[in-house]
Amino acid sequence: MSDVRCQISENSRGEAQLKAVLRDRRQITIPRAVCEELGIRPGDRLELRMEDGALIIRPGRVAALEALRAIQQALEEAGITEEELLESGRQIRDELFREKYPDLAKKHGV
Repeated sequence: MSDVRCQISENSRGEAQLKAVLRDRRQITIPRAVCEELGIRPGDRLELRMEDGALIIRPGRVAALEALRAIQQALEEAGITEEELLESGRQIRDELFREKYPDLAKKHGV
């Protein structure tokens, strides 16, 4: 199997565009320079989504960090502190443990 020949150019807005060929196994090769710029390596997870007929690919950790920021903002807007959230989680975990393992819960004072 040979490497895919990629062509990088700029569009009218000065953004880099990458053109690649989809191989038989639905694979493309991302040029090394693009990987280095994005900080991705073989084995990293990527997020793929469709947007206005275009395929958007970005590092999975970027998506995870954005989700974390959105959760933090939602908690802030709701007036819930991180400690309150953690304490609530502990209480729920203890309650579930008592329901599922009542004998162990009594034995360990949960």
